[in-house]
Amino acid sequence: MKTETFEADSEHEGERLDKYLCMIYQNSTPLKSRSFFQKLMREGKVAVNGVQQKANYRMRESDLVTVTIPDAEPALILPENIPLDILYEDDDLLVVNKPKGMVVHPSAGHAGGTLVNAVLYHCSGSLSGINGEIRPGIVHRIDMDTTGSLIVCKNDESHQYIAQQIKEHTVNRVYQGIVNGVIREDQGTVHAPIGRHPTDRKRMAVNENNGRDAITHYRVLERFSKYTYAEFKLETGRTHQIRVHMQSIGHPLLGDSVYSGIKNHMKLQGQTLHAMTIGFLHPKSKEYMEVTAPLPDYFMKILNNLR
Repeated sequence: MKTETFEADSEHEGERLDKYLCMIYQNSTPLKSRSFFQKLMREGKVAVNGVQQKANYRMRESDLVTVTIPDAEPALILPENIPLDILYEDDDLLVVNKPKGMVVHPSAGHAGGTLVNAVLYHCSGSLSGINGEIRPGIVHRIDMDTTGSLIVCKNDESHQYIAQQIKEHTVNRVYQGIVNGVIREDQGTVHAPIGRHPTDRKRMAVNENNGRDAITHYRVLERFSKYTYAEFKLETGRTHQIRVHMQSIGHPLLGDSVYSGIKNHMKLQGQTLHAMTIGFLHPKSKEYMEVTAPLPDYFMKILNNLR
């Protein structure tokens, strides 16, 4: 465990505390993210002028910031020989086609069988640790029953570079899905803040008071008598964004047991949603690259039946 104290100067006046700490530790190894420092704050390991503060504290000149960084803990996640559908791989990252029903990282009730367990085995433990041991290599995620493209970073430099693009909303993320009902317009945009549901904390909802800005663009690909096959492009990446936004305009995703409220006649395992394409600047070459995951068999079968 190491405790350090820093004195803020005038150029950081008004800056958020978590952002300030990222700047202070920008050359540390391993690299440390804002979420890392936010976790430290929740644990009471960051103080300003002797008083514990939250991430949104605004810095003032001459503030004394004390940070206690615990010793690194050994990984508790075991590599598992789980087959992976790898769409792209090099020395810095890989893009996998996540199957339906696979959880991205370990959590309560999902200690094993996750994507992290699988990539730890595939990469022989060589993954970024910027988010702590519980989520090595994971720079973003998709829901358990959503399929498709997911980036996994092999080192901290790649992780930070991709994470910055996600933060700046420059990663191109295109999904395809089937929704209930017939969307009349050929294309449209849902611009509504998303936050925790006011009464059900396990769900997200359009929340004007406590939500974060969220934008989803949609385009109709094909119409059926009771359903619509559509494409979705994310400008932001909030939890359950597409699922919440489409439910909010009366077109919940087919099979979505959380947000639909419509009987699942097809006996589907969760929402019919696929992360089709992901595009980003490569952390080494700095050139734009794009990876596309083909539609899964179950999705194609539904489309063929509807046709």
